[in-house]
Amino acid sequence: MATVPLLWAPRGKATDCHFIEAPVERAAPPRCASCIDLNSPPTTPTSSSPSLPTTAHSIYSDTQTMVHARSVLQNVCSALLLLAVGTEALKFDIQAGSGHDSLSRRCIRNFVAKDMLVVVTAIVDGYKGDGMQLNMHIMDAAGNEYGKPKDIAGEQRTVFTSHADAAFDVCFENILTGNKYVQNPNRHVELDIDIGADAKDWAAVQASEKLKPVETELRRIEEMVGEIVSEMDYLRHREQKLRDTNESTNNRVKWFGFLTTFLLVGLWAWQIMYLRAYFRSKHLI
Repeated sequence: MATVPLLWAPRGKATDCHFIEAPVERAAPPRCASCIDLNSPPTTPTSSSPSLPTTAHSIYSDTQTMVHARSVLQNVCSALLLLAVGTEALKFDIQAGSGHDSLSRRCIRNFVAKDMLVVVTAIVDGYKGDGMQLNMHIMDAAGNEYGKPKDIAGEQRTVFTSHADAAFDVCFENILTGNKYVQNPNRHVELDIDIGADAKDWAAVQASEKLKPVETELRRIEEMVGEIVSEMDYLRHREQKLRDTNESTNNRVKWFGFLTTFLLVGLWAWQIMYLRAYFRSKHLI
C-alpha cells in the first residue's frame, strides 16, 4: 500500500489548494517457490504444502551435518581399503658363488607371535641343473627350524605355525655346482610372506561357510584387527617388563652408589687414623 499526493481545490477558490494523499494499490512482486525470505518471519507449513526449511540457520546446520557424516564415511572407507589392500612380493637377485660367501647368501627377517600361521611363498626363476643350486632355510631366533628345501626352482610354498614369540629368518643361498659355465650366475627371487589372517585361504572359508564376499572380507578384517590388538597387548607386556627391569637396575645402582660412598668415607677415616698414629710414632706431631 502506497500513497500518491493529489491536488484538490474548491470551486471558485483557485488559490486555496490542498494536497490529499490517496491510497494506491501496487502489485506484489512474483514470489519464487524455491527462495527463502530471510527478513520475513517463519511460516508454519500447512498439511497441503510440503515442509520447507524456515530459516537459514537450519539449512546451515543440516548442511554441516551432511558434510560431517560424509567426511566420517570417507575416513571409514579409506581405512577399510587400506586394510584390504595386500602388499606386493619382495623381489631381489642372488648372485651365485662357489662357497658359503656373503654375496651368495641373502636373508629376510620378520617378527611373528607364537602360534601364528605363516605361509612363505618363493618364486624362483631358472631350472634345476642350470649350474646353480638355490637353497632355502627358515628358522627363528629361538633355534626352531621350519623348513630347509634345497635346489628349488619355480614356486616353493612352505606353511608352518610359529613356536615362539621371536623373529624368523628366510635365508637363500645360491651355489655354483659342477664345471658348467654359467653366463649370468644370478637367480631372481620373488618372496611373499603371509602371517595370520593373510595366510588363510579365504576362498575355501567362503565356500565352506557359504559366506557372501562382503561377509568374507569383514571376517578377514576382523581377524586382522584382532591380531593388531594382540600385538599391542604384547608390546604393552614388553613395556611393563622393560619398565620393571629399568626400576630394578635403578634401585641396584642407587644401593651400589650408597655402598661405594660408605666405603670411600671409611677408607678416608682409616687413612686419617693411620697417618696420625704413624706421625705420633715418629714424634712428628
